[in-house]
Amino acid sequence: MSSNQILHNNKGSSESVEQGKMKVGSGAQEAGKGRSRMSENIKHGYHLVEGKMRHAMEDYVFAQFKEVDDENELGLFAIFDGHLSQEVPNYLRSHLFDNILNEPNFWSEPESAIRRAYRITDSTILEKAAELGKGGSTAVTAILINGRKLIVANVGDSRAVICKNGVAKQLSVDHEPEREKKVIEDRGGFVSNFPGDVPRVDGQLAVARAFGDKSLKEHLSSEPDVVTEAIDDQTEFLILASDGIWKVMSNEDAVKCVRGIKDPRTAAKHLNVEAISRKSTDDVSSVVVRFR
Repeated sequence: MSSNQILHNNKGSSESVEQGKMKVGSGAQEAGKGRSRMSENIKHGYHLVEGKMRHAMEDYVFAQFKEVDDENELGLFAIFDGHLSQEVPNYLRSHLFDNILNEPNFWSEPESAIRRAYRITDSTILEKAAELGKGGSTAVTAILINGRKLIVANVGDSRAVICKNGVAKQLSVDHEPEREKKVIEDRGGFVSNFPGDVPRVDGQLAVARAFGDKSLKEHLSSEPDVVTEAIDDQTEFLILASDGIWKVMSNEDAVKCVRGIKDPRTAAKHLNVEAISRKSTDDVSSVVVRFR
């Protein structure tokens, strides 16, 4: 796994970052953490483990606090889970947040800016298909504005779950082909449902929305679901994780797994290790943001 698989650098961030590589069993691992300067109680940690599938690691993470000016700070967190591709999730890691923040109405209408940036980014990926390949990627992004307002967007089945007073609340939407069957069929596609397999768009892709996937794009959306959540005194932590976690754990399982662990990097690692112990064979990646 390349060190470029993580974009978690000090340039423009609010706190120096600790990160490192490990090898445990047969899975390469990478981890890191950071802290907000605006709100010292807010910290994040991330951890990734390469799965046992017959492909190289395709999960990418972005996790950074960014000081905008003397009065504004952003926490930028994301999981990008590629399929048939390292190039597309890597492109998202490098460009999606810049595209969002470059939208002129980001501060006044952040949800609209996020939707537009998702569309623009996907269009660019499709235009660069000769360079980036035929694969694609899911995405779940979370933008924390001044420690008080959280905006989550996603396409695909990577997931965001927040914990308030011990209660798990899912903020993202799992874009499953069966749930969006009518839309896919209205576009001229179909959803297969073969015995022993999960539903797939045109018999190929197990998610109904994704970046890239040029050969399926006529039947596949990249429109994100976007939700805004207030961060208050009841808010404990946020989990972002790829579907390698959610295939074997419920939202409640994940919250219970990490709630008692104060260090977010340790919490993210513990979550991944638990998923592997439950026989997840996919790449697993998670970001934990602690608010108190």
